[in-house]
Amino acid sequence: MLNTAIKAARRGATIINRASFDLDRVKVTEKQFNDFVTEVDHAAEAAIIEVLTTAYPDHAVLAEESGASANLHDENDNVWIIDPLDGTTNFIHGFPQYCVSIALQQRGVITQCVIYDPTRNEMFTASKGAGAFLNDKRIRVTRCDKLADALIGTGFPSRDLSGLDEYLAMFKAMTSKCQGLRRPGSAALDLAYVATGRLDGFFEKGLAPWDIAAGALLITEAGGIVGNFSGDSDYLHKGDVLAGTPKVFAQMVNVMQPFSAKK
Repeated sequence: MLNTAIKAARRGATIINRASFDLDRVKVTEKQFNDFVTEVDHAAEAAIIEVLTTAYPDHAVLAEESGASANLHDENDNVWIIDPLDGTTNFIHGFPQYCVSIALQQRGVITQCVIYDPTRNEMFTASKGAGAFLNDKRIRVTRCDKLADALIGTGFPSRDLSGLDEYLAMFKAMTSKCQGLRRPGSAALDLAYVATGRLDGFFEKGLAPWDIAAGALLITEAGGIVGNFSGDSDYLHKGDVLAGTPKVFAQMVNVMQPFSAKK
């Protein structure tokens, strides 16, 4: 299943790479304020789904652009969760920070994942219980144990600005506690960076399952922890995500818990 997901990610990335050479010709549609989709998103998603469903025709799909497949229901034990191009705004500006994200959920548990960065040819993979890898080399979260020494990734509101003031308060609280904050613009890739030690932690509000699923498995298989702002495990469908090395995670929870309590 992991090899099939890798094949699907590469198939989607081929479409993305081809389009990246002539961005002026890419058709862009605004789904809502500051929420863009391109013909590349749709084409890459179709190619990914074709590879997965050809190999596993009984499996269900939950994808960012096409939504849920007709066979997505409680009785289906296997669901592919897909973001064909995480970081679309970066992509359409030629900013090289975007990726393909694919995860397999089996009976409610994420068991396989792939995050592929086509600009750097970096393939992040994990299987539950078997560790996390970058281009077949084992990866681990950093040994950072103090938030004061940590580099933290985040994402801030761009579509729904009603929560901007709350986020700015979070930004202030976290900035005062950590070594630095970064906002590259692709949540899935940010989570992969936590897994491979380029970031020590990450937090963001209002994400979708396809933004989170693959990266969360990468981090846990790399020795990190993922939760919501209270540190609980119901982050996948609630969308408020906090992740990091074990000790940094615990300290981030202390910073973010007041914002969770406001809900």
